Amino acid sequence: MSSNSKELTAAQKTIGDFAPKIVELTDDILFGDVWERKELSPRDRSLITISNLITSGNTEQLGFHLNKAKENGLSEEELIEVITHLAFYAGWPKAMSAIMVAKELFKNEE
Repeated sequence: MSSNSKELTAAQKTIGDFAPKIVELTDDILFGDVWERKELSPRDRSLITISNLITSGNTEQLGFHLNKAKENGLSEEELIEVITHLAFYAGWPKAMSAIMVAKELFKNEE
């Protein structure tokens, strides 16, 4: 979303005043270009991103991307299954950390 838009992007809200260049790159290149490429569906991109965040142990951004995955057509059941499946490939502690993020997020949405 460009800076001319009325609604602020997630990056603008969280770090816009602190790191405007990374916000610009996030909004214009990552979400404005990479996420919009036609070679993969948004649903597939969400699966890849969530899997990478879990396998690398980076759960700080997992909540945002779980919500984005739901917007892109993945159900809570499917997302829980992704985490369960990755427990055996990424490691149990990483999966447990991810499932706690998902549990808290999904609970708060009810």
